Amino acid sequence: MVEFDDGLSQTIRGAVHARREDAVSLLRELVRVPSVTGAEGAVGAVVGRAFSERALEVDTWEATREETEPYRDHVEEQISYENRPNVAGTRRGTGDGRSILLNAHTDTVDPGDPTAWRGDPLSGNLEGDLLYGRGSCDMKGGLVTHLVALDALCDLGLGLRGDVTVAATVGEENGGLGALSTVLRGYSADAAIITEPTRLALVPAQGGSLIFRLKIPGRSAHAAVRDEGVSALEKFVPIFENLRELEQERNGVLSHPLYDSVRNKVPINIGVVRAGNWASTVPESLVAEGRVGLIPGEEVGPFKDLVSERIATVAERDPWLREHPPKLEWFGGQFAPAEVQPDAPICEALKRAHERVTGEVPTVEGVPYGADMRLFIRFGSMPCVMYGAGDVNVAHAPDEHISVTELLTATTTVACLLADWCG
Repeated sequence: MVEFDDGLSQTIRGAVHARREDAVSLLRELVRVPSVTGAEGAVGAVVGRAFSERALEVDTWEATREETEPYRDHVEEQISYENRPNVAGTRRGTGDGRSILLNAHTDTVDPGDPTAWRGDPLSGNLEGDLLYGRGSCDMKGGLVTHLVALDALCDLGLGLRGDVTVAATVGEENGGLGALSTVLRGYSADAAIITEPTRLALVPAQGGSLIFRLKIPGRSAHAAVRDEGVSALEKFVPIFENLRELEQERNGVLSHPLYDSVRNKVPINIGVVRAGNWASTVPESLVAEGRVGLIPGEEVGPFKDLVSERIATVAERDPWLREHPPKLEWFGGQFAPAEVQPDAPICEALKRAHERVTGEVPTVEGVPYGADMRLFIRFGSMPCVMYGAGDVNVAHAPDEHISVTELLTATTTVACLLADWCG
């Protein structure tokens, strides 16, 4: 048995960096295949081939409406479940080692307006140290991290005692369909790592996010006699202001050691507002859709009740809304918050690996966004953390990119983690 020490970590670093061109080539190939949530079929084929080339035991399947129906509150109802392959690849250990599940999602958000990009949104162009393209950071780079880490260990002839499973899953961007299906299919391990873009910070806590739709009734009238109507837009404004007040109040009273440095721990955002149908008609209805945030330790049910009560309180003060109350509904994937203790064994192992590779103790922080981490913890009973290259601030944005140097650092850390954790 090879003893894991700093010398071995440097040997692993060399093996990873020798794979730089392979990492860039694979990431470019993945980025150039469009895989917007709901249409992940083509990228699934690329992933399956990459797994097979590495002699992993490959399992490909599609989630079904029937299996996920009991979890609809956690995973959004999908328009389609077909041609959306999840792919798992397993490398069996020699025995007596701890197992690990390495996860990355293959779906991306839409590239948006192509003219907002400096080039083709799916170019995979390398400019200096930065590789550009939708999904490069969030999070096809994370999948490359897992595979090149295994490549490096294989190049060195380092077998592992524990099983390693790489799960490339679909549907993360709208609720986590693939991650949930992975758990329901029976995949489990002693720990799980998701290589979301964390800027190489260790993230043992993820926030929650809930999506809501609010319908405000009004009464139409000709704009020339505006006072004869009731503007649904004007009735919405006090509710909007009250939700902003709620955001401030919650930031003032909620506390969590991994979130206290975050300026807005629990943001409330109104992302869509649709009102009226004609410029010279008083809008008779308004539909607003928004997102509210939670921190670990909060439960979804009581928080939904709180939002409902706040809206009802505003409505009760308005004669029109008192008689025509707003309608609140929750839809889409409901991301509950989740966390593991910062001193959990997987956290300590990842800290050691990062420090061996970088010479520095990693930043430990919570993130305010929802992620698949919660599904592995809640339904898979696995301690799960996030750690990866890339910055979430460029995810979902024009000119999304990832640093190849940072990608190789994350890859070296994961490879060292595997050698330490699995044995």
